[in-house]
Amino acid sequence: MRFDIITIFPKIFDSYFDESIIKRAREKKLIQIKIRNLRDFTRDKHRKIDDKPYGGGAGMVLMAEPILRAVSKIKSKIKNQKSKIVIFSAKGKQFTQRIAYDWAKNYKHLILISGRYEGIDERVKKILKADEISVGPYVLTDGDAAAMLIISAITRLIPGVINWESLEEESYFNRLVKKEKEKALEYPHYTRPEVLVYKNRKYRIPKILLSGNHKKIDEWRKRRIKSR
Repeated sequence: MRFDIITIFPKIFDSYFDESIIKRAREKKLIQIKIRNLRDFTRDKHRKIDDKPYGGGAGMVLMAEPILRAVSKIKSKIKNQKSKIVIFSAKGKQFTQRIAYDWAKNYKHLILISGRYEGIDERVKKILKADEISVGPYVLTDGDAAAMLIISAITRLIPGVINWESLEEESYFNRLVKKEKEKALEYPHYTRPEVLVYKNRKYRIPKILLSGNHKKIDEWRKRRIKSR
């Protein structure tokens, strides 16, 4: 899977993508991440990427032409790969685990356009036939955090990135792959110590988890999922 991110702050991604699971996935060449500085696709000496909105209003809007040139450049280097173009916007369709699963399964290339300020010229979405996506019912200062979230959610679903058994134990896996209907997303987890002492109070793990009876443990976990 290849991700191309179009942004005006390319260095903002350095620390996140150079750690942990995403770093290992890049090293194994299971994913590629390319950061594109939108200012590199301007044609004026001031490298202008935004302007005042028509009709008035607060803030600035990212201009269409630099974004269109950036996408055109990216697509010229990608051959025979099924691609999707995504614009991050508070008014977009909300991103879900179902979307993450579908994109990981059906696409080899995602172009992620990170918005800032008051947003992106609406004509970009129309011209590129892009999906407009929101990562939640709230407003972020930028689309860069959204791009990191999307890449995190999709990367872990790519074969070889995470142990398949770990994915199978997730309730989301049951919903999306096994088509099971469950109310909660996950059963509770515990680790050492067996008895946690905090502010003179003792917090023990459920006894069933110490029984060694995996059938009963599985039944307990299923009950906890359905009761939450």
